[in-house]
Amino acid sequence: MNRKGRKGEDALRKAKGGKKGGSGGGKYGETIEGIINMNRDGLGFINVPGDTESVMIPVQKMRGALNGDRVRVSVMRKRRPQSGKLEGAVDCVLERSRKPHIGILIVRGKKVWAMVESRTMPYDIRIMCEDPAHLPTIGGQKAADGLKVAVLVKEWPKNEPEPLGVIVDVLGKPGENDTEMHSILAEYNLPYRFEPEVENAAEKISEKITEADIKARKDFRGVTTFTIDPADAKDFDDALSFRKLDNGNLEVGIHIADVTFYVKPGTPVDREAYDRGTSVYLVDRTIPMLPEKLCNKLCSLRPHEDKLCFSAVFELNAKAKVINQWFGRTIINSDYRFDYEQAQEIIETGKGPLAEEIKTLHELATIFRKERFDKGAMNFERPEMKVLVDENGRPIDVTRKESKESNWLIEEFMLLANRCVAEHVAKHCKAKDPTFVYRIHDNPNPEKLEELRRFAKTFKHELGDTGNPKKVAKSLNSLMESVKGKPEESPIQMMALRSMARACYSTENIGHYGLAFQFYTHFTSPIRRYPDMMVHRLLAMYMDGATSQDKDYYEECCQHSSEREQLATDAERASVKYKTVEYMQDKIGKEFEGTVSGLTEWGIYVEVEPTKIEGMVSLRDVTDDYFVFDKDNYRTVGKGTGRVLTLGTKVKVRVLRANLEQKILDYELAEVIQ
Repeated sequence: MNRKGRKGEDALRKAKGGKKGGSGGGKYGETIEGIINMNRDGLGFINVPGDTESVMIPVQKMRGALNGDRVRVSVMRKRRPQSGKLEGAVDCVLERSRKPHIGILIVRGKKVWAMVESRTMPYDIRIMCEDPAHLPTIGGQKAADGLKVAVLVKEWPKNEPEPLGVIVDVLGKPGENDTEMHSILAEYNLPYRFEPEVENAAEKISEKITEADIKARKDFRGVTTFTIDPADAKDFDDALSFRKLDNGNLEVGIHIADVTFYVKPGTPVDREAYDRGTSVYLVDRTIPMLPEKLCNKLCSLRPHEDKLCFSAVFELNAKAKVINQWFGRTIINSDYRFDYEQAQEIIETGKGPLAEEIKTLHELATIFRKERFDKGAMNFERPEMKVLVDENGRPIDVTRKESKESNWLIEEFMLLANRCVAEHVAKHCKAKDPTFVYRIHDNPNPEKLEELRRFAKTFKHELGDTGNPKKVAKSLNSLMESVKGKPEESPIQMMALRSMARACYSTENIGHYGLAFQFYTHFTSPIRRYPDMMVHRLLAMYMDGATSQDKDYYEECCQHSSEREQLATDAERASVKYKTVEYMQDKIGKEFEGTVSGLTEWGIYVEVEPTKIEGMVSLRDVTDDYFVFDKDNYRTVGKGTGRVLTLGTKVKVRVLRANLEQKILDYELAEVIQ
């Protein structure tokens, strides 16, 4: 079935590619290889290597390429008159995307296809199936008419009107909460159940802690120890211990669940953890990296239970200077489990269990935090939305997440452990040039910083000196402070974040720009991140005198982990977007006051009160005026009425549409208040 149509597709398939040139890309006649991005109109876009520009591929020149495919593209003309973009044509599809498409299965006689609703897939997919009676059963559900399925495109033969694919998962009835959350996970190629082989292997792992295990470790069971986590957390993978030493200094232990003691390399549980790469946190559920026995029981640092840990222990003076440090395996018994709200109350009032310990740790963390920012760490992040759901997963409220001092307390000690572990391996390990897994963050993109400078100037804000990385950080922090609480805060903050590189894992250490650390790794969350498991293993091997490990192998693992992390992040954001659109579904036609949060040539973005849920007013839907986007002054002007909309303009909007499948929220402009 072809709902969008494929006008000119036959001509497309007969068209020849452009001139073959070099492989650098971006110039007329040259070829580019890369991943193609597709919009709902069927247009393709591919980034030019080493450039911020992209090449646009018209529908007629896509040659059957689909979103996420690796393709070779010839640049056909220098600039497209309408958009000024480079234009190209797909020469061939080098590799089909491994990400499935989500659709509703339609069975009509012998024909079976998936009707796809996606902003990046304008075609339905014909299912490769000779007999509908033999449709697959996956996860205990048989594929059937009307059910949601995940489909992987295999090919697009020249004479077929749609791509051909196979069903890789049966997700359930459309509209049911589990079905929709599983659909998001499947869309990003993220598993949501463990195979029996993995569950059985986890169940066979012994829970017994032997005397030999205890003797091989430092015993911290007599030292005051506690955890601070979200109220609904079950996987407690870090704990803090605290005691005053006879010399007047303080000892702080950062104790991390010893996951790799239980999960051995190459076992079914380890292979599954590697494949997943990370736990995934959707609005209403956690998809763990490890089976429940490990993440919520065996490795979770629950109070009043003996637990095995891999620890970083620091002797600190009152000014938070590290006097001594020790890394090694330990056994602990946590005295208390706090949630962040409880710990925050103790910080604010000075009263409650372990109040003196928490007060002192908070003072140390405050010093660490100030030192980081003084050295050039970034001091801003985009606020996250929090969706509250009932027992059935239905959204009942939407708020903004708050990060308070209790969060900072834990954050600073985790940063200390991660930084010092990385520095220890790099500087003090006996192995020559030891291979290690670093968490790296490159310097900001200079071109994007200049875009930010121009953008900020339209609001009469100045981005200061960006001559070197440290000055960039100081200037960005100063800019963020100057826009705080103002209408333009959100878009300037968003553009500043876009100027930043994406943090990732690598065996090549270039430091972490955002944190202003020369050495940094991820050591503190092995229950939910596979790179932390790799770090534990490497640290243990080097402490035991091993030589440097295979760099190529670990670099491949780093790249895989970075990719899985990004998929998990995308899925988490998609679940928030889905639930916010679902929250607004029963509010169609209702009016809300809001604030203009973004402007483009096609629409006005508005955040409504009190939830701050953002939707778009399409300029095409405005019937009482003709609005034009003034890019130079970053405003939208009504030609008929003279109304001017800028960031922060107070408006009243009406909820027009809430498209759950595409996670799109449309508003209608009802009134310009200010």
